[in-house]
Amino acid sequence: YLLDYSSIYYAVLNHIDPSPVNAIDFVKTRLWMFTDELYVMFYTKIEDDNKMKITIGIPAYNEEKNIAPIITKLKEITDSIIVCDDGSSDMTSKISQDLGARVVTHKKNMGYGAAIKSIFLEAKQIQPDILVTFDADGQHNVEDIEKVIGPIQKNTSDLVIGSRFLNEKNKEIPRYRKVGIKTITGLTNTLTGTKISDAQSGFRAYSKKTLEKITPSDDGMGVSTEILIKSSKLGLVITEVPIKVNYEGDTSTHDPISHGTSVILSTLKFTSIHNPLKFYGIPGLIFLIIGLGFAAWTIQIYSVQQQIITNISLIGIGCMVLGSIFLMTAVILFSIVTVVKEKWLENITNTWNISQ
Repeated sequence: YLLDYSSIYYAVLNHIDPSPVNAIDFVKTRLWMFTDELYVMFYTKIEDDNKMKITIGIPAYNEEKNIAPIITKLKEITDSIIVCDDGSSDMTSKISQDLGARVVTHKKNMGYGAAIKSIFLEAKQIQPDILVTFDADGQHNVEDIEKVIGPIQKNTSDLVIGSRFLNEKNKEIPRYRKVGIKTITGLTNTLTGTKISDAQSGFRAYSKKTLEKITPSDDGMGVSTEILIKSSKLGLVITEVPIKVNYEGDTSTHDPISHGTSVILSTLKFTSIHNPLKFYGIPGLIFLIIGLGFAAWTIQIYSVQQQIITNISLIGIGCMVLGSIFLMTAVILFSIVTVVKEKWLENITNTWNISQ
C-alpha cells in the first residue's frame, strides 16, 4: 500500500489518542496491512517526533574537581548542557567549555539563585521540553535523572522535585541539615498549601510550560522556595520522586546558618509580595483585636475606679495603631500587586496577538 506516513501519524495522534504509546498500540492492532519494514519506519517516526528535548543546567562555583566527570556522565543523556560559572577562580569554566557545555560566566560570585536565574534565561533561548537542574558538588546521581523527568514525560507534572526524604537509604544526611530542611519545608508548605517533603532540593525538572512562566529573581539560596511559591500561585502541578544523595567528603559549600537565614528571609519576602492580605492582614487584625480588648479594659477600669491605668491604655493604643498600619499596608500592597498582574497579563496578551 502506498501510504503517507506523516498523515497517518498525525491522524492517529490527533483523532485517536494524543498519547504516542497508545498511538503505537493502535497501529499494531488496527493498521495490520503494514509490512514489517513499513511498521519499523512508522514506529521510528513516532519515537523521533515525540522524543522530548532535555537540557541540563548546572550551577557551579569552584568545582574544577567535580565538573568534568559530571558533564561526561550527563553527555550520555543529552548534549544540551548549560553550566553557570558563578564567578569561579579555578578552571571550572574552561573545563566545561572544553567538554562541550554551554557556559554562562558571572564576573563575580553572585549566589546560587543568580546562577539558577542565568540557567533559566539561557534555557529559555534553547527552548527545551524539559530543564533539569543538577548540582555540581557530586551529591546527585546521574542515574536518578530518568526518575526525575519521568512525570513530565508522562505529562502528569509541571515541576518535579528529587526528594532526599522519600528514599529510606539516605540515612547519612547530617542531622543539622535534616532539621533545617524540614523546618524550611514546613514553612513553605504552610505558605503554599503544598505537601512536599524537600523544598530545598536543587535536583529538579521543569516542564516547558514552567520554564516559560517562571523567571527566578532571588540571588541567594531562597530561590528554591521562590520557585515553589510562584509555581503554586500559577497552579502548576508539583510532584516529588525519591533520589539518592551522597554526603561523603566535602560536598557542600554552603554555611548552614547563612543558608537557613537566607531561605527564611526570602520566603517571607515572596510571601509578603504574593500574599499581602494574608501576610499583613492577619497580623493586623490580631493586633487590632488585642488593642480593642485593652481599650475596652481601660474603659471598664475608668468607669469603676475613675482612673486610667497608663500601661494598659498605652498597650491598647499601640496595638490598635500597629494593627491599622498592617491592615493599610495589606490593602495598598494588594492593590499594587493586582494592578501589576493586570498590566503583565495585558502585555502578554498583546504580545501573543501581535505574534498571531
